[in-house]
Amino acid sequence: MLDRLSALPATVGTVLATAVTAGALLAATPVLAQPAATSMAAVAAKIQPHRAIYAMSLGSARNGAKVSDVRGRMMFEWADACDGWTTEQRFQLRFVYSEGDDMAMNTNYTTWEAKNGLRYRFNVRKLVNGELDEEVRGEANLQADGAGTAQFTKPEPQEMELPAGTMFPTAHTLAILDHAERNEPFFTRTIFDGSDAEGPTEVSTVAGKPGAPKESGKDPLLKVGKSWPIRMAFFPLQSDSAQPEYEMSLRLLENGIAESMQIDYGDFTVNAVLEKIEALPKSGC
Repeated sequence: MLDRLSALPATVGTVLATAVTAGALLAATPVLAQPAATSMAAVAAKIQPHRAIYAMSLGSARNGAKVSDVRGRMMFEWADACDGWTTEQRFQLRFVYSEGDDMAMNTNYTTWEAKNGLRYRFNVRKLVNGELDEEVRGEANLQADGAGTAQFTKPEPQEMELPAGTMFPTAHTLAILDHAERNEPFFTRTIFDGSDAEGPTEVSTVAGKPGAPKESGKDPLLKVGKSWPIRMAFFPLQSDSAQPEYEMSLRLLENGIAESMQIDYGDFTVNAVLEKIEALPKSGC
């Protein structure tokens, strides 16, 4: 599951706190209709393209956890490419295991997503201890109902069907903000992010009550509008398990900037603390 760190908030992705179990949420929450294009456009207009640096560290480890420490950095960039959104995530992480071994993981994950949410390109390159561990590359297309196909060129050529209702990561982030703004806190979506060749994931999201940005005394980019605590639970698409593969929590501003994040793998958690934020230009398109 450690490779899922490469999918962080492409779907802020990928991170948040509410006292509702993910399994109960999946059982009790119907899949809602897609947000209206007008409300999504209003949400997208507030997005601030940016580059952020996060310090990553072990949050907690339960008894019996195999991981005893995590240290590193993540760079996350969300840019406006006129007809689409681009994201880039770079991880440099070192995992120390309880038996004494360690592992260095470097990941570069780049995407382009059409602003209409119907086309998507992805490229992932993962190194473990300096050696190439995995490459994933391809593109995906959706119809208006969210059904579509993904074509992989790496690790090997294959075509994958995407079920109706599928969303790509940036569209999902905008949907989170849209639901939060409209005080519709619970929803479930099928997300395809291309971070591996295993296909879509079912993501249950809970948005908490809005508040002022917590970091209001720092960078002006963090003083904008509302912020929400968000929690997402990630399930394999065909799984009947009530337990998610992992969960992600974050504090998300209405301009799309994440103030803080936590990834919960069950037996240990990884924290991401914002160290530096830089505004990128809007395209004006």
